[in-house]
Amino acid sequence: MQQVDWLIVLLYLIGSMGLGLYLSRKASGSLVDFFVSGRSLPWWLAGTSMAATTFSIDTPLYIAGVVGNRGIAGNWEWWSFGIAHLVMIYIFARLWRRSEIVTDAELTELRYGGRTAAILRGTKAFLFAVPINCIAIGYAMLAMIKVVDALELWQSLGIEPGENLKILSVVGVSVLVLIYSGFAGLWGVVTTDFFQFFLALFGAIVVAIAAVSHVGGIHVLVPEVQQMTGHDILSFFPITDNFRWSETAGITANTFFAYIFLQWWTFRRSDGGGEFVQRLAASKDEAEAEKAAWLFNILHYVIRTWPWILVALVAIVVYPDLSDRELGYPKLMLDFLPPVMLGLVVTSLLAAFMSTVSTSINWGASYLTNDLYQRFIRPNAQQSELVLAGRIASVVVTALGAMAAFFSQDVATVFRLVIAIGTGPGLVLILRWFWWRINAIAELTAMVGGFIVGLTTSIVPIIQIEEFGLRLLVTTIITSVLWITALLVTPPESEATLDEFYRRVRPAGPGWQRQQESTGLLPIQNLGQDIKRVFAAILLLFGTMFAIGGFLLLQPLTGWVSLIIAVGGAMLLRQLNRKKAVPMPRPGLDDQDDDSK
Repeated sequence: MQQVDWLIVLLYLIGSMGLGLYLSRKASGSLVDFFVSGRSLPWWLAGTSMAATTFSIDTPLYIAGVVGNRGIAGNWEWWSFGIAHLVMIYIFARLWRRSEIVTDAELTELRYGGRTAAILRGTKAFLFAVPINCIAIGYAMLAMIKVVDALELWQSLGIEPGENLKILSVVGVSVLVLIYSGFAGLWGVVTTDFFQFFLALFGAIVVAIAAVSHVGGIHVLVPEVQQMTGHDILSFFPITDNFRWSETAGITANTFFAYIFLQWWTFRRSDGGGEFVQRLAASKDEAEAEKAAWLFNILHYVIRTWPWILVALVAIVVYPDLSDRELGYPKLMLDFLPPVMLGLVVTSLLAAFMSTVSTSINWGASYLTNDLYQRFIRPNAQQSELVLAGRIASVVVTALGAMAAFFSQDVATVFRLVIAIGTGPGLVLILRWFWWRINAIAELTAMVGGFIVGLTTSIVPIIQIEEFGLRLLVTTIITSVLWITALLVTPPESEATLDEFYRRVRPAGPGWQRQQESTGLLPIQNLGQDIKRVFAAILLLFGTMFAIGGFLLLQPLTGWVSLIIAVGGAMLLRQLNRKKAVPMPRPGLDDQDDDSK
């Protein structure tokens, strides 16, 4: 890092801070202004912010480690969530927007009633705001520490840092993030996210171009990788050309099938969840929420996947003896980028880090403020007091996340821990939208049970399960037995509570037949049609992603087959959108909105 590189970083930090503080006036009016932007986000801003949230500084390091240790097929660990994210577009995005909540924890007292619902809301808010969210902040900080170390940033200033100084430098950047996210709320977060995302994407593309050019181009890179590691590392599925399981695949068959058939619907974000719900709830209307979800999927899976994978493949060739594969990404930056360009790319990684941490701070603070402080401590608090509480909660979340960074060692390991402790309640979260019989006890049991089982099977030596896919399966089975048992031995929610939820959200499916009759309202959603649209969207998204990868990595057969699948998915989706069936109003029914006409 030369002086000009540091100047670029400094200008970026000042610009981000200034933009966040300028937007602080938009967040000072009320709790809704602070945490969901007054429900006024346009789709392009909400969708880009969702993509920026998932693009942290840990992401390219994580993928470099995954590809180096498990091959390209190892990316199914996060690719599989694309199925859930497409389900979110057509089945859940509009439902979340219609619910008009601030956090997903708040939905529990709309869907359920009584003291159990209050306990569920408080427990959920605490688990998401503190252990789960702070672990995520911690591993983002861990990745930042690795970059600081690999790029020798302190050494470029003539300082020999100890481990504590490295951590404190990352915490210092987090404090800057805290200032603008704490003052500007979600408006400040999503606006800075927009610029940070494209800066981070620019950096990823620059590193990929520089790295591939160094080894002589794609036509040189692909044979060298095959010669060093075997052909199967380049396969998008851990299966050989003879349709047998690859012996060189870095993931077992159990783990791969757990990714495809289990992980995406058992995870705690099976119906959207978390930061995504915050963006959907902040969108201008239901149509904007749906478009925001589509934009996120395109940016996250189609556009960003391949620059990261290319850099990971180059790192295998250039650093064959690198013990920590996650460090391949920053080492390539340091070795092959000239001054100015290095400063821009370091700034892009800093932008990725800041976009994720700012979201985690705001998201965690929303639980502490909306679902704990206002709900249980100060239910009659003025809006100005709640905004102040949100800013104080932002400080608390940042401090806890910094503490988590001291105990993190490996980005991929922590990522798997986050998945493990979130596995189990996914099916309950889906069913609660479409079946009246799901009650608060069932969701509480699934959430707490999945967290405890996932934690103990991951870090407690006496019951530790090494194979990740088997760990997910065991967690899902035990959690399912627990919540189904709890459901069967406890009564359903009251008719008044169920009617009010149905009246607000108007979901489809046979599970709400009684509520349709008692309220006299038709469902706005057409579930059967939406499921078909999800299937078509899966063909389109994954077909497009693998077509790009196939042509890019000199696998023309994969490229053409994937392209045909993508085109077929696009045609089917277009046809379904044109024929989108909506229920016809029955005589005497009123209160039909535009979607049902």
